[in-house]
Amino acid sequence: MARPPLPNAYYARVSTQDQNLDMQIQALEKAGCEAIYSEKITGTRADRPEYLKMKDYARNGKDTIIVYKLDRLGRSLKHLIEEIQLFADRNIGFKSIQENIDTTTSSGKLFFHIFASIAEFEKDIIKERTLTGLNAARARGRLGGRPKKLTDAQLIMMKKMHADKDNSIQEICDMFKISRPTLFRLVRI
Repeated sequence: MARPPLPNAYYARVSTQDQNLDMQIQALEKAGCEAIYSEKITGTRADRPEYLKMKDYARNGKDTIIVYKLDRLGRSLKHLIEEIQLFADRNIGFKSIQENIDTTTSSGKLFFHIFASIAEFEKDIIKERTLTGLNAARARGRLGGRPKKLTDAQLIMMKKMHADKDNSIQEICDMFKISRPTLFRLVRI
């Protein structure tokens, strides 16, 4: 692929085939991007072919990776920070259009690190609040999780019906309003 006149590599991604890349591509083109690597694949996968091509294409000390939004690069904060650090190690800049972050500038680097720190702090606060809430609920005698589909009496009856080969699997499922996988899982309990 011929290098574009601007020294940059650009990446756009949506998570599902139903989503559309047009908005991201238009924003990247408006920002002056010409070589756009795009794909329809979840960001949680490490083997994103177009993303890997874009990373290989980016030249050390010359290019800037541009994305429409930070979450296009990676879903987890840890992964995002690792990727941007890898770019920095190769002296490759990073820009996010939506968040207006540009690590090719001193203020952009500072803003990114502050943003990452705040996001990490927010994650820790959410985790702490969740654990506090769960502990308070346990202290009140409440258990977390989804309510049981069947009572203990229904479970005993279902197991007896399953043991009696005169009852079909479908009849048992219909009677207790459960799926076949649920029936087989409960029978093993």
